Amino acid sequence: MALMAARGEIGPMPECAIFSDTGAEPRHVYEWLDWLETQLPFPVHRVMHDRGLLINVIEAVEGGRFAGAPFFTESDTGREGRLRRQCTREFKVQPIEKFIRREMLGLAHGQRAPTTPEITQWIGISWDEIQRMKDPFTNLTKHRWPLIELKMTRQDCLQWMKRQGYPEPQKSSCTFCPYHDNALWRDMKNNDPESFSQAVAVDRLIRGGVRGTSQRLFLHRSLKPLEEVDFRSAADAGQMEWGFQEECDGMCGV
Repeated sequence: MALMAARGEIGPMPECAIFSDTGAEPRHVYEWLDWLETQLPFPVHRVMHDRGLLINVIEAVEGGRFAGAPFFTESDTGREGRLRRQCTREFKVQPIEKFIRREMLGLAHGQRAPTTPEITQWIGISWDEIQRMKDPFTNLTKHRWPLIELKMTRQDCLQWMKRQGYPEPQKSSCTFCPYHDNALWRDMKNNDPESFSQAVAVDRLIRGGVRGTSQRLFLHRSLKPLEEVDFRSAADAGQMEWGFQEECDGMCGV
């Protein structure tokens, strides 16, 4: 979407793009962002909530406040449960809202936003993800979905990238996100051992619970340590896998 805007295929030209960094993305995401910034005629602002989600998880294990990553839980009966998710709102959406309030609208802490939104935020949801469209949490912005307007699917976007001679981007998500399906875990283990090692470390770290729960926690829904999971496709066993539709709230944008 940003590249289409840069080429004048979506207008008007954005004032800026905002990348909300959880502090737990795999290296390829940051490398992609470095490249993308060289292709755009408008700036990309990188924002972050405090010290990031990984630090929050570490501190929560030690009794600090927990931002609510949706880790899998194991009950006394061995049944699977799940923690409530707050991490998207707190570590992706709120840093963007804070930047818009302070840097773009010039609002002081506690100052009311204009009644009518002055900022239009583009959301890169594609036509095949239309169910992810959501209204803004606040009246800071109004949302626009350019790819929906063009009826472009994710595959259409990849084909567009290929026609322009651009490299194909990889998926953006935290290394230890519980919404990864087996295909993504398998790819990470085989092709990004640094990220997989971080996920294994987090999986071990949360086993004894975090603040608010003493239940055993896991990154994988099998309730097994990550390094012991068989990541062969669940589709081969006739099961449905979790994936992007469940993970993303569709609130990040340009």
